[in-house]
Amino acid sequence: MRNILLTGTAGFIGSNFVPYFLEKYPEYTLINLDLLTYAGNLENLKECEGNPRYKFIKGDICNRELIEFIFNEYDIQGVIHFAAESHVDNSIKNPGVFVQTNINGTFTLLDVAYKYWMDKPFTCKAKYKDARFHHISTDEVYGTLGETGLFTENTPYAPNSPYSASKASSDMLVRSYQETYGLNSVITNCSNNYGPKQHDEKLIPTIIRKALSNKPIPIYGDGKNIRDWLYVLDHCKGIDCVYHSGKSGQTYNIGGRNERTNLQIVDRICTILDEKVPKEKSYKELITFVEDRSGHDRRYAIDATKLENELGWTADENFDSGIVKTIEWYLRKYN
Repeated sequence: MRNILLTGTAGFIGSNFVPYFLEKYPEYTLINLDLLTYAGNLENLKECEGNPRYKFIKGDICNRELIEFIFNEYDIQGVIHFAAESHVDNSIKNPGVFVQTNINGTFTLLDVAYKYWMDKPFTCKAKYKDARFHHISTDEVYGTLGETGLFTENTPYAPNSPYSASKASSDMLVRSYQETYGLNSVITNCSNNYGPKQHDEKLIPTIIRKALSNKPIPIYGDGKNIRDWLYVLDHCKGIDCVYHSGKSGQTYNIGGRNERTNLQIVDRICTILDEKVPKEKSYKELITFVEDRSGHDRRYAIDATKLENELGWTADENFDSGIVKTIEWYLRKYN
């Protein structure tokens, strides 16, 4: 039995990952460390509560004493690091929290893992030669794209918000522990996720929630910002693939090849809602344009070729199939 430390898995992506990982790997015990800030909710993991191979600990990744205790108490042999402050608007209002959690928290985890697993730089303790640190990052570290082109693993970093700058910084820390100390690490940068259990404030849940309550659906600027959308379970499968098979020291981009403008997203959701929960007027009449946020990147799109070719990952869902599953989940939640 191997004990794996997961951070921040009461949030959106992590709470989809935990039940998937528990079911697939009966030889793993998963230790979930989460501070349960606004984005974390244990209701998201209710299905795992009775599982003897799952344990929840409430705590802060910046608390070094706690991290050292967890490594020693549970003999941690792998880390998959999801925990992060991740809302761009919040990072504009309160950037200090993002620096603390995303940079200092990642440093604490890295340093404790290095000292627990290794005797000295490039010398692993025999028991931990397969121990790995997997850092979950974002495509926002690359900045913004023009009308053409895709982010690859070689795209220079150019973060444009305090959130993306803090994630870029944490990526650099992971790289430094690989290069300086030989810590076995991998990084994955993903495109926009969607699916069940996402926080209500995010774009797709907001569209659905506002529509169902017959309130204006807010869309930033002209609605033509483009994102590459990735169904959350496909992301979980990509993380699994890289954690187990990725080459140490490498970065892998996980993207859905589903570019859509925000206008296309809201139009598609409203069309589906018009069919599933019809009202006198189309939900599209609720679409309202609001002032654009500062530093709003125009277009993101990821090239996942490296992950597909080297490790054999492919997305199972396209946007049309994934958005129907997503809407059906939120209809159950909101109704």
